[in-house]
Amino acid sequence: MSKFKELGVTDSVIKAIEELGFVEPTKVQAEVIPYLLENPDSDVMVLAQTGTGKTAAYSIPIIQKLNVNAKHIQHIILSPTRELCLQIADDLTSYTKYIDGIKIAAIFGGSGIDRQISKIKKGANIISATPGRLMDLMDRGVIDLSEVDTVVLDEADEMLNMGFREDLDKILETTPKTRKTRLFSASMSKEIQSIAYKHMHNPKEIIVGKRNSGAETVEHYCYFVQAKDRYLALKRIVDYNPEIYGIVFCRTKRETQEVADLLINDGYNADALHGDLSQAQREIVMNKFRIKHLKLLVATDVAARGIDVESLTHIINYNLPDEIELYTHRSGRTGRAGKTGISIVIANLKEKGKISHIEKVINKKFTISEVPGGKEICEKQLFRLIDKVEKVEVDTSQIEPFLPEIFRKLEWLDREELIKKFVSVEFNRFLEYYKGNEKLKTIKDTTTFIKDKKGFSGFTRFFINVGKKDGIKPGTLMAMINEFTGIGNIEIGDIEILGNFTFFEADGDYSDIIMNSFKSQSYKGRGLSVEIAQSNGVQKRDSRDKYRGGKFKKSNKFAMSMSGNFEKKKPGKRKFRN
Repeated sequence: MSKFKELGVTDSVIKAIEELGFVEPTKVQAEVIPYLLENPDSDVMVLAQTGTGKTAAYSIPIIQKLNVNAKHIQHIILSPTRELCLQIADDLTSYTKYIDGIKIAAIFGGSGIDRQISKIKKGANIISATPGRLMDLMDRGVIDLSEVDTVVLDEADEMLNMGFREDLDKILETTPKTRKTRLFSASMSKEIQSIAYKHMHNPKEIIVGKRNSGAETVEHYCYFVQAKDRYLALKRIVDYNPEIYGIVFCRTKRETQEVADLLINDGYNADALHGDLSQAQREIVMNKFRIKHLKLLVATDVAARGIDVESLTHIINYNLPDEIELYTHRSGRTGRAGKTGISIVIANLKEKGKISHIEKVINKKFTISEVPGGKEICEKQLFRLIDKVEKVEVDTSQIEPFLPEIFRKLEWLDREELIKKFVSVEFNRFLEYYKGNEKLKTIKDTTTFIKDKKGFSGFTRFFINVGKKDGIKPGTLMAMINEFTGIGNIEIGDIEILGNFTFFEADGDYSDIIMNSFKSQSYKGRGLSVEIAQSNGVQKRDSRDKYRGGKFKKSNKFAMSMSGNFEKKKPGKRKFRN
């Protein structure tokens, strides 16, 4: 007997889902389906990671309790994005393949509204919708929610992150007081709790896995590099994983496009997905990614919401998100359906605290690793090529007519020479690129470089060969120190800006790092040089009025904000933080 049968699923639905390859229910399905079938009038709040089978968990009870003779909208499923909305509608259509009379409509923005209106007017039992388009059709009087039986909030945390709180409140307030609410979320935030308190009636809470935790099948790695080496680190990580199929997450639309352009120019199968793309462009990119014509999708969090692509091997955080919950969402896109996945963070040292915070939330430790060297990458690529050759299937009937000529052209080569030449055809580009580029400066033991204030030992005075005439300001200098060293908590003291050069004070324990990090750097085309200005080295300070960012002598009319901008302040001592 089917294990779905044991949950109370009907034969017609079992037949449909078995055709889709569903053999055994997932944990969330095993928990949710029997509960909702036995308690059809209950509200539920389900916490489970993305990709755990939530759609079937809430859809099957809805389908089995649906009245096919009723002409009004009985069930509404709300989701954050067009992609997820369409996917839910497609899944519902598949589950109801052997049930007559059920009509399903997908309602979403970015597509012609007239066709959607026409479909609703023909009658729909279940609507899969995005909040914005549903509100639009409600305002036009096209959709009436007065007889809705059930509202499902799928990816509820994502909808709140995208700013749909007001829309959700209005939609839920328009539905009957007797309606059932089923909320599904990957994390439990205060806003989620607020929605539950305001719109749900004694919801049954079902937690699959640990609250706010990441998927058990995902491994987490972190590479600490200097900020200027972030893209080089990305390339090496990709080269070291030749079978990679994943998403690279960036913070901004601009950075997303820049990283995608760099990857494309360097010969990688990559493309960008962000909010500046038209719907048509977005569909082209996503279609290429789904059929694996792209191996890397570079995306912002907003643009990637609702994307459900199977078999992703890697998630790469080119930048960490501002909200820890978003990291859980990102990493949850891999390691699905029992498969293992890898989530990688490329970080600089000032983000070590955020890494520790994420570890507490996901209840897992990051493996702190060194960026692969050229030798390691070439070895990995070489044996991947050998494995590929070893396993390739030969269509003898197609290739046989060409073999005599091939043998004639290669007969002068012995076995060893032939293998070397064959391997080199594919392999030479890696050897050429990584020749002389063996090591990328990485910092594995971060505890060596990150100290609290108690570990502060005093300032060293430095000289740098740029000044007022070069347009140097305190914020500019501190931004360079942050970027070039990759360390965001170096104590900075006095900054004295003169005509052609500048003196600045910094924590003496970082002297070598500061001087080495400025080598080969330039500012407005001028090569930079940093040296220790005084032979006596460290200047001890008992006063603790020197904070990160320090103060400066010549420009003390302004106080610097964290962004490097300036605002007028009263005369006196100044404190800054970089």
